Amino acid sequence: MSKYYSDTGYKVFFKLKPLIKKFLKINVKGIENIPLHGGCILAANHKSHLDPLVLNTISPRPVLFLAKEELFKPPLFGSFVKNAGAIPVSRNGRDIKSLKLALKALKDNQCIGIFPEGTRMPPGKFGKAQSGVGLLATRTGVPVIPVFISGTEKILPRDYKFPKLFKYDINISVGKPIFFSKDNDYKEASQKIMEEIIKLRGKNHG
Repeated sequence: MSKYYSDTGYKVFFKLKPLIKKFLKINVKGIENIPLHGGCILAANHKSHLDPLVLNTISPRPVLFLAKEELFKPPLFGSFVKNAGAIPVSRNGRDIKSLKLALKALKDNQCIGIFPEGTRMPPGKFGKAQSGVGLLATRTGVPVIPVFISGTEKILPRDYKFPKLFKYDINISVGKPIFFSKDNDYKEASQKIMEEIIKLRGKNHG
């Protein structure tokens, strides 16, 4: 029994993963780089509201995302987000309580999903990494797996409320784990993680 997410909900979602992957036309390379056990961080670029669903769909294990606190406010959707294991984060990115919850989850061998840019970026653009991902990586020493996502920005662009289905593929490249220690500067670690994500762009499908 997990204290981080709904076991029943994830079992249902796990069975639906093949259908979601086919429905959204998701292609993935490097899935073997995601550890099956132990704490780890999936760090990905962020283009669309679809990104968390897509990462959880391709991951062989549940992914707990750091999500903006506004998503928890609507009663129905907020309950769904909470049961999915999301950790609320304030928009200023300096939420100490959220970081402590994420640190605890990593020490409890959970997989945390983070978008280092902190917000959805326009097509073709990348943002500067926020310091939170580097702080988690250097404090815990868990493997950080860089992930590059493309295609979600075409299916559900930033200013769209409804997805444009069946027109585009979603391509994902998962890089090899990188490691940091307490001796590393957490801000430099954040930037290094973002650099590794961008490097995967050239390895993406098509």
